[in-house]
Amino acid sequence: MSAVPKMALRLSSAMSATACVRLAVVAEESGFSTLWFAENPYQRGVLPAVVACAGVTNRIHLGIGVFNPYNRHPTLMAMEIGALDELSRGRAILGIGSGVPAWVERITPYRRPLQAVRDAVSIVRGLLSGEEVNYRGKMYSASGVRLEYELVRSHVPVHVAAMGDRMLLLCGELADGLLIGNMCPPAFTVRASHSLREGAKRAAREPPAEVTKYLPCVVDQDGNAARKMARNAIGKTLSVFWQAYQSAPAALVAIREGNEIEADRFEQALLRLANGEPGENVLDDAFVEAYGVAGTTDECIEQIQSLGSSGVTQLTVTMLGDTPEWGIRQLGTALSGI
Repeated sequence: MSAVPKMALRLSSAMSATACVRLAVVAEESGFSTLWFAENPYQRGVLPAVVACAGVTNRIHLGIGVFNPYNRHPTLMAMEIGALDELSRGRAILGIGSGVPAWVERITPYRRPLQAVRDAVSIVRGLLSGEEVNYRGKMYSASGVRLEYELVRSHVPVHVAAMGDRMLLLCGELADGLLIGNMCPPAFTVRASHSLREGAKRAAREPPAEVTKYLPCVVDQDGNAARKMARNAIGKTLSVFWQAYQSAPAALVAIREGNEIEADRFEQALLRLANGEPGENVLDDAFVEAYGVAGTTDECIEQIQSLGSSGVTQLTVTMLGDTPEWGIRQLGTALSGI
């Protein structure tokens, strides 16, 4: 039997710091392993919320998921994460990704994403280990740079967000973990795990130990109501992502790959969603099975257990519904008995 994934909670820059704090406390009380903070472009910067959550928790890890080097130079990433690790007494995790092309291009050209992430990871790793960094990359460089304060530890975990084959190989080569974003079905995780092992083999190292998967989650006493809400949420996100990644074919493959939905039906659903129809009218439960977790507590636990067989080691849920605190507690209580 596959191991049950650890549970983590996704908080986003669409939420106020106050809202994040409220859920962070419940997540820690419920045994969740990590808070992952998603910084979406042009919403709130996440660091105030991360700092606020660090102040009201003691055990739970604090993950940035993710920063990208196009709007934050790698040296600045290291400065901020080192300080966060100090404040949280060694609980920080940094996620680095290349961002969403359509959103990055609003402020700067989206150039050489693979090299941008390689440079960022290399520079950040060196700085967070206390070294003086002299690195000349093809996108980002640092010359004679050292963090001028005492670090809490010599190794802060760095995870990489990846959807395309080359980025997955890079993750296997360099990172401590893989971050898989929303809208990637379980079959993608299976393939991604193979790519991580191949990338690690090329670098003569062990593959990343952590595979973290984001997805929306609705827990409700009425399973049908939960699935209806999930269809609406998945419909909105799927439509936005499909448009935003049009210039990144590998990402579109990751979203579509192995979702067990017929191509014609998938294309028709995208068209109807783009025309403004709500997900509850367009999508069926096959979309919920591919892209989310929804139902009663028992139904959600069954779905979470099955995701362990795809290679996910940490499941990061965006808790939807009117009472996300209740959903977090339900999952935490149920999983503590497994």
